[in-house]
Amino acid sequence: MSNFDNVKFANNDFKDLIFGRHSIRHYDPSVKIPRDQLKEMLAEATTAPSSCNLQSWHFIVVDDEAGKAKLKQFFMKFNYPQLESSSAIVLFFGYTDAFKKYRDLWQGMYDRKEITHEMLEKIFATFLPLYEHASRDVLLSDGYRDCGLVAMQFMLLARAYGYETNPMGGYDWTKAAAIMGLDPEKYFPVMAIAIGKPEAGAHEITTNRYPIDEMMQFM
Repeated sequence: MSNFDNVKFANNDFKDLIFGRHSIRHYDPSVKIPRDQLKEMLAEATTAPSSCNLQSWHFIVVDDEAGKAKLKQFFMKFNYPQLESSSAIVLFFGYTDAFKKYRDLWQGMYDRKEITHEMLEKIFATFLPLYEHASRDVLLSDGYRDCGLVAMQFMLLARAYGYETNPMGGYDWTKAAAIMGLDPEKYFPVMAIAIGKPEAGAHEITTNRYPIDEMMQFM
């Protein structure tokens, strides 16, 4: 049995979760999401794919006025409605030093008999050296990829729990890590996501997408 077998969703309609998702910018400020539930959603989101299981992500959850005041130091004003009314803002940071925990992660899996010794040796001989000698650009690339996947999974989980979200990139990326108490040499911002219950009666724009034939080709 996995750690998630007893999860109960408010909405378990996959079609609605995918196609009913829209960015919400105005929330009911009276709704507070319990921290235990936010933590649970993020834990479930980390089941998203990750480059070689590197898990090069880090989350900061801002759910009080003091934290939101910090966000206003680097957020653009057009994102203030989400910032001020949402139950929380979740910041998704990539982490370039994630590989330093990599050996312990896989060793633990071997100790729990989740992988064979042959697989452990293969990991240590291939993936670990790859990251130990990787350029910063490679580490950044994996971090952006990992965070994009876990962030999308978080937004879908939020809908499953009965909430809505809005992914945001409108802020000064050069200031985000330092203001939030992280080392900018190791942590880099990927996106922020507002989460909460929509404000009753608020008008939200639903966007269109380009025809798929304009964006793909078979080869």
